[in-house]
Amino acid sequence: MKKLSLLFILFIGLIHAQKLTSNEISIINQGDVNSALPIYQTTDENQHKTLLSLSTEIDPLDKNTAVLVKRMKESLLSTDGGVGIAAPQVGINRKIIWVQRFDKEGEPLEYFLNPVIVWRSELQNLGPEGDLSIPEFRDQFYRSKVIQLEYVDLKGQKYSEIVEGFTAVIFQHEIDHLFGILISDKKEKEKNNSYKKVDAFKKSESMTR
Repeated sequence: MKKLSLLFILFIGLIHAQKLTSNEISIINQGDVNSALPIYQTTDENQHKTLLSLSTEIDPLDKNTAVLVKRMKESLLSTDGGVGIAAPQVGINRKIIWVQRFDKEGEPLEYFLNPVIVWRSELQNLGPEGDLSIPEFRDQFYRSKVIQLEYVDLKGQKYSEIVEGFTAVIFQHEIDHLFGILISDKKEKEKNNSYKKVDAFKKSESMTR
């Protein structure tokens, strides 16, 4: 019965995940498929539009998804101090992110497909953030201290976990990208909000996402 339930969840997920377009497949497979994809910048009008667009779910079993996941990691590794990246930052409006796990031994990079934050703590952190897609921009932002995350891997297996501290900040930043939310646009919305300040931004001064 448990196996049937997992298969049903996977089936429902595949229904919601639209097939990649020919343009998306072209971007994913351009050049050397083992190399980094260029990181989109807000300074380019067309790239900025992509960064502001909503992302849709991706089919974890599509062979192009695995290529995109691999190339996104190479893109992140090509940066100076980047700790996370989202698919819109390489021109694909699909729900994929990479996050450096400062909450795990060895601080590994891990990918997440179709990630969803299903719960956020009311307690907020205030700390500095930058962005790989926004040149020379850094400011202070509020983020939930603890989140509960659901996502799938390249086999379609579903996971749920609790994340806190600086790693939770990175997750929230990257998932914002999937909704077309850039930190450069957040300040105006936060002006009238008040939060209790706690410091969870270890190592954050030189890090961008």
